[in-house]
Amino acid sequence: MTLERQAVRPPAQSRGAGPAGQQPRRRSRRDEILEIAVGLFAARGYHGVSMDDIGAAAGVTGPALYHHFAGKEAMLAAALIPVSEQLLAGGKAHIADAGQDPRAALAALVDFHVEFALANPAVIALHLHELDRLPEEPRRQIRRLQRLYVEEWVSTLTTLRSELNDGEARVLAHAAFGLMNSTPFLGGEVDRTRRAELLRAATLSALQG
Repeated sequence: MTLERQAVRPPAQSRGAGPAGQQPRRRSRRDEILEIAVGLFAARGYHGVSMDDIGAAAGVTGPALYHHFAGKEAMLAAALIPVSEQLLAGGKAHIADAGQDPRAALAALVDFHVEFALANPAVIALHLHELDRLPEEPRRQIRRLQRLYVEEWVSTLTTLRSELNDGEARVLAHAAFGLMNSTPFLGGEVDRTRRAELLRAATLSALQG
């Protein structure tokens, strides 16, 4: 499957039935348009895609498209800000679930991020290549959320490995993200389950020393 066909999805652990067994929220037309836009941005580059391209791919006329989004910048922000928020919230939740066991917390963080990266390679590609296309304020917001997410990993690593200071743990955390966020560049010759196993094993090996 090409990046143009990849969906914008929240992290895998946040999907599924809602409270008290409620069904997941039905995807809106806005969600569908955003999914198409993100796939196009990831595959062709932000500047390689016009609003007309997005409208044509979504089967939406110009006025109807602008009813949902003010422009490409608004689409990019709508894709990246919620994902950054969900990663931070999910990371915190997995650490809390692990209680006082930093090794379990680290394994949960790795599982969580690997599943996200495998489910959302188009979003990963946008983070890697197109974040600087955003205006200053949403870009600052995303960077702040990313820093907070990294610090959750840093705190877990320094608790698990007392020989590391914060700076050293931060280096390892960013290296781990490099491994896990390689999903936009992985081909389909290895099935998804095996890709997840390999990414988890490589990341844990790098982090645990």
